[in-house]
Amino acid sequence: MKKEAPLHALAAYLPEGTFDQVMDFIRTYKVHLTITRERASILGDYRHPDGTGKGHRISVNGSLNRYAFLITLLHEIAHLTTYNKYANNVPAHGKEWKQEFSFILKGFVGKNYLPPDVEMAIRQSITNPAASSCADENLMRVLRNYDRKKENHLFVEQIPLHGFFRTKDGRVFQRNEKIRKRYRGTEIATGKVYLFSPVYEVELIAEMQK
Repeated sequence: MKKEAPLHALAAYLPEGTFDQVMDFIRTYKVHLTITRERASILGDYRHPDGTGKGHRISVNGSLNRYAFLITLLHEIAHLTTYNKYANNVPAHGKEWKQEFSFILKGFVGKNYLPPDVEMAIRQSITNPAASSCADENLMRVLRNYDRKKENHLFVEQIPLHGFFRTKDGRVFQRNEKIRKRYRGTEIATGKVYLFSPVYEVELIAEMQK
C-alpha cells in the first residue's frame, strides 16, 4: 500500500542533514516520490516517463532505517540520471549506472551525515557499487545495526548449521552447508533445496518437531 505525504514529511525518513540535498534531486528532476509499506522483494523502484504524462517516479520502502532509506533512494535517483543520459540503451546496473551512483554517493560522504561504520561501508563500495544494497553483503551487515530489532530474526549466515528458519512467506527450511557464496536451505514441506544469500533475513525457529 502506498502513502502520499507532503514532501517535508520526507525528512523523517532521512538521516539528519540530508533533506535539502535530497530535495535538490527531487525538485530538479520533478520526481514523484512514493513511500510504500514494506515489500519483501524490492527495497525501491524507479519508473521513467512513459509518454502518458507521468514523469520520473520513484518508490522506496518506508520500513527501512534512515540510512538504508537514503542509500536506496540514491540508488533509484542514479537510475533516473542514467536514464536521462542514456535512455534504455545501457544495462540497468551496468558501468554507466555504477558511475552515476558512485558520483551521487560521493556527495553524501565526508559530511558527518552517516555513522562511521556506514560511512566506511559506503566508501568501500563506492568504486564498484552492487546492483542493490542487498547484494552488498558488508553494507547490509552494517545497515542492519540500525534496524528496529525483531525477536528471533537473523541473517541466514547466523542460523546454526542444520538449524531451522522461516522465510517471510511462511515457508520453513533447514540450513545446510555453504556453497561458494550462498547457503543451501532444504524446504521442509517439499524437500527442495534453495540457495540463500548470507545476509537474507529470516526468522529462527528455536525448536522444531521433525
